[in-house]
Amino acid sequence: MLPTLPDESFTLIYIDPPFNTGREQQRHETSSVRAEPGSGGTVGFKGQSYDRIRGALKRYDDAFDDYWAFLEPRLLEAWRLLADDGTLYLHLDYREAHYAKVLLDAIFGRSSFLNELIWAYDYGAKSKSRWPTKHDTILVYVKNPKRYYFNSDAVDREPYMAPGLVTPEKAERGKLPTDVWWHTIVSPTGKEKTGYPTQKPVGVLRRIIQASSREGDRVLDFFAGSGTTGAVAAALGRQFVLIDQNPEAITVMQKRLAGIPVDWHIDPQPEEAPHL
Repeated sequence: MLPTLPDESFTLIYIDPPFNTGREQQRHETSSVRAEPGSGGTVGFKGQSYDRIRGALKRYDDAFDDYWAFLEPRLLEAWRLLADDGTLYLHLDYREAHYAKVLLDAIFGRSSFLNELIWAYDYGAKSKSRWPTKHDTILVYVKNPKRYYFNSDAVDREPYMAPGLVTPEKAERGKLPTDVWWHTIVSPTGKEKTGYPTQKPVGVLRRIIQASSREGDRVLDFFAGSGTTGAVAAALGRQFVLIDQNPEAITVMQKRLAGIPVDWHIDPQPEEAPHL
């Protein structure tokens, strides 16, 4: 499905791929240096030493072939599909975020790295043998660092942690979020819950879509899962394309988006089943 979509047709791409949890680390041998044109070495995507960086990561990570052979071509497609003022949000956890950043530096260019967002939450069991892992990482890259769209004024504000230290006017208005987002997970008993196991909260997607797209812009999510991206995009007046190959995800999305005019395209035996 992704190769059939036209170049530079989305202002915002958000993807929340499956996390790779079966890692075995062997040795540390990586390179994150973006090669300059004419400097020698293997030239990869868009003239960068992409293959060299990929090879270095592969030597370090025994699980690289399994996971990155799956994700890597989709990151390349994300670059192609982003408009010149577009932004990619890649949602991962601590196991893969650092590997993804090196590869995204090679694909997009290090100057296109905008943010590392930390979504922190505090729910569920907590380990007593190490610091409990209660955050996800969202890497933010722009297609063109000189032209990308970002509107902080459109983002919902949040309460000050110490409202007594600011004026009453500021306390009432709230503050702009930073790159650390404290937001609860989807409550197992809340009205937002769809039953999909990896559902992401409306509040997290709302902040992303508010900041990095305008009303009427096109938003893409090709690991759509429970359909949160589409539900939020529709509520904010954006167009959206959702893709997923999991039959459970398709069922959840059909139910969740039932009240929204949607043009469904379902391949009975897809590599990826698209939803618009």
